[in-house]
Amino acid sequence: MNRSTGDYSDEIKKLKNALKTCDAVIIGAGSGLSTAAGYSYSGERFMKYFGDFAKRFGIRDIYSGGFYPFPSQEIKWAWWSRHVWVNRYAPAPKPVYVDLLDAVMDKDYFVISTNVDNAFLRAGFDDKRLFYTQGDYGLFQCTKPCHKELYENEEVIRKMILDQGFIIEEDGNLTIPPEGVRMEVSSELFPYCPKCGAPMDINLRCDDTFVEDAGWHVHSGAYGDFLATHGIKAQGFFTDDTKAKVDKEYQGKVLLMEFGVGMNTPGIIKYPFWQYTAQNGNVIYACINMGEAYAPTDIEEQSICVDGDIAEIVKELI
Repeated sequence: MNRSTGDYSDEIKKLKNALKTCDAVIIGAGSGLSTAAGYSYSGERFMKYFGDFAKRFGIRDIYSGGFYPFPSQEIKWAWWSRHVWVNRYAPAPKPVYVDLLDAVMDKDYFVISTNVDNAFLRAGFDDKRLFYTQGDYGLFQCTKPCHKELYENEEVIRKMILDQGFIIEEDGNLTIPPEGVRMEVSSELFPYCPKCGAPMDINLRCDDTFVEDAGWHVHSGAYGDFLATHGIKAQGFFTDDTKAKVDKEYQGKVLLMEFGVGMNTPGIIKYPFWQYTAQNGNVIYACINMGEAYAPTDIEEQSICVDGDIAEIVKELI
C-alpha cells in the first residue's frame, strides 16, 4: 500500500486540479465525512444527549449503543428516537456537506454513500444523483419483513423526543430542560407494520431482513448507469443489464473522490474504486481521510492521497 507521504499542499493542488479538469466526479462517502461535519458519535456530543444511558448501561458511544439489548421497548425507543433525531433531523453542526456541494455543483457528479444520515440530500444534492446503500435513519420498515415498502418516521420520532421531555428548537436542535428528560417513551408511540402488525424498526442494513425498496433499486440502477456511461464496469449491487451498457468509447476524465471511508464495509466503495482505477487509465482515485489516506501501489500513478481534516480539505476545493 502507498500511504500519503507527499507534501500536504502538493496533494491539495493535485486534488484541486483533478477536480477542475475532470469531466465527471463520483463521490464515495463513509462515516469519516459525517464525523467531519460534526456528527460525532462519542465524547461531548454523546454525553450531552445520551449521558443517562452511559450512566445506567455503561454505553460509551452512539455506534455501540445501537447494538445494546435494552431491557424494554420503552427504553429501546427512547434511545433510538434520540439516535435518529440528532443524526438525521437536527441540523449538521458544520457545513461540510454544503461546502462539498459548492465544490462539485458545476460538475457531472454522482454520490454513493454508506452513511444513513441523509446529509447529502439535506445539503441540497440532487436526489437523482444519490445512492444510499445501507438505509436511512428517517425510514421505518417491517421487521419480518412482510413487504418491501418503507415509511417516513419524522412525525413519530418527533413525538417520542417530546414524550421524553426534550425541547425541539426551531432549527431542530434539542434542548434539555432544567428538570431533565426521562429515559422511556410511551408504548402507544411504538411503530407497527400497517400490513401485518409486526413491530417496525429503522431501515438499516444489519442483517438479511434489510428492506431494499423500489426506490433503493432505482438509485442503485442510476449509479450503475452513471458508471457505465462514463466507461466503467460496475462492481456489486448491479445487474448484468447495467454492466452491458458500458460505453467502451468513453475517453473523458473521471475523478473518484473517496471521503472518510474505512475498513468496515470496504467492498462497497473503497475496493470498487480501486478496481475502477486499475481498469481505466482515464480515472483518478483520490483518498481523503484523517490518518487513513492510502492507495495500492499498482494505482499509485493515478492516485491522490490527502491525509488531514476532511472539513478543511473540502473548503480548499471551493
